[in-house]
Amino acid sequence: MTGAAYETSVRLAERIAPFDGFANDREGMLRVLEMHRDELAKVDSHLVPGNLIGAAQAVWGEVISQAPVFGVRNAQATLLAPTGTIGLLMDCDTTGIEPDLGLVKFKTLVGGGTMTIVNQTVPRALARLGYSPAEVEAITAFIDEHKTIVGAPGLAGEHLPVFACAMGDNVISHVGHIRMMAAAQPFLSGAISKTVNLPESATIEDIEQAYIDGWKFGLKAVAIYRDNCKVGQPLQTAKSALAETSEEVAELTRRIEALSREVEVNRTRSYRERLPRHRRSRTYAFQVADAEGYVTVGEYADGRPGEVFIKVSKQGSTLAGVMDAFSISVSLGLQHGVPLETFVRKYVNMRFEPAGITDDPEIRIASSLVDYIFRRLAIDYLDTEARDELGIHTAAERAGELLFPMEEMAKPMVQASEQSYVSAEQPLPGVGSTATGVDAPYCYSCGNVMQRAGSCYVCPSCGSTSGCS
Repeated sequence: MTGAAYETSVRLAERIAPFDGFANDREGMLRVLEMHRDELAKVDSHLVPGNLIGAAQAVWGEVISQAPVFGVRNAQATLLAPTGTIGLLMDCDTTGIEPDLGLVKFKTLVGGGTMTIVNQTVPRALARLGYSPAEVEAITAFIDEHKTIVGAPGLAGEHLPVFACAMGDNVISHVGHIRMMAAAQPFLSGAISKTVNLPESATIEDIEQAYIDGWKFGLKAVAIYRDNCKVGQPLQTAKSALAETSEEVAELTRRIEALSREVEVNRTRSYRERLPRHRRSRTYAFQVADAEGYVTVGEYADGRPGEVFIKVSKQGSTLAGVMDAFSISVSLGLQHGVPLETFVRKYVNMRFEPAGITDDPEIRIASSLVDYIFRRLAIDYLDTEARDELGIHTAAERAGELLFPMEEMAKPMVQASEQSYVSAEQPLPGVGSTATGVDAPYCYSCGNVMQRAGSCYVCPSCGSTSGCS
């Protein structure tokens, strides 16, 4: 492939011109091409099909004879790019230069959980080694259960190195990785992107020697990784004892802290903290769609909300009665120590009529009365960090997100609430927090945040569009 690429490069140079700088280093470039050609003589012809060797010799002979006359258009023609994703697309366990990470793959299931799959090359290799179908099945089942082939029933000891991997308890030496790259490097004009895996026990001297060996073998690049050198390792075959212990300690610490908070709340707030007889309060007039009303929030001396009264138009109606009862329950909850964040998290995004456009410049559309009321309370009584976690922002904050979308993209994604409706301030599932997503309009039919569809928007709830379809 490299020879054919340079042959084409010579033809391009004949018609266009050699690459810039070829004349300044003509002798060096021609010497490199001859070194590529000379490596063919070192290949054992008994291990390679004769027609392949013959084709390679012919194409390199053409390159060596024509390059001094016309030059080459490309200083480099081939390299080996990172192949992990390529291997997945090809449904391959490995593309050749990279050994298997492990003999077992862990697949995440859509409905939750994981399943293990023994690499498809394992049963084929066992069959090639002469094992019967029953033996292949038994060894494969052992690998699936124990995640290793060491100790598998019926496996011959001399066959164990055949199944060595990059990680695990049957590993390839890091020198083996380097030698594999060295075998392929003479036939590539560029570098090889491949990780040289070192065990957790590797020392500074081992890493130093790995780079020296790569230089001695003529490699153009060496990338190393020492097992468990990061707290969050993306790929691993099994958890180390230290990692398991650390995770167990962290989980126990989290549970202890949660229980301590629960005990403290129950101990200190098991009684009703009544508001003083003379108290400060705030009253809001609001309109959601065709429903008008007032919200009065009574405050403790330190400014915390302690009661909420909601009055809506059409006194005596069912809606007015339900909102009165709802106000009492929320007020009692606040006075018994239920955090305002808990109410906001539960009631924001709740959907029922009346719903639609409001007269509040901070909250333009609400999916229900309680959705509007608790958004309003969150804006007035919760700090910015708490509102960021809940996905509730003021108009000024949303404007800032539009002006600086990259800062918003750097923030962690906020999980959607338990309701199927996603708030205006939250990113839609599967959509990043880009300026386009933040600026999506609200549906004029149901109040949901619309999604971009080409140059228009479509409502994921009722199907209404912005008029383009």
